[in-house]
Amino acid sequence: MAAGEEQSREYLRRHRLPELLHRLGALLLFHRPERPREFLIQVLERVKAGRRAEGEYPFLMDEANVDAMFSLLDVLGQGHIRPAQYREGAST
Repeated sequence: MAAGEEQSREYLRRHRLPELLHRLGALLLFHRPERPREFLIQVLERVKAGRRAEGEYPFLMDEANVDAMFSLLDVLGQGHIRPAQYREGAST
């Protein structure tokens, strides 16, 4: 691998840019705002404020979504799931 390519990969990894871009894309598809650029600016401002502990970090899922996902994984209604079920749910 060329030195420039390796430096680029390290830069992306260090700043977690693929994760950020994936999250922004998911938020766009989830909310489908009329003005996507303005929406992205607002989300990034909230991320910035959240990092300074001045606000909440924007989440894709709320508590009701987490409860629904948990109930789908807890098919026997035991109130807990196995680590393998957690990994399966987290990978989707």
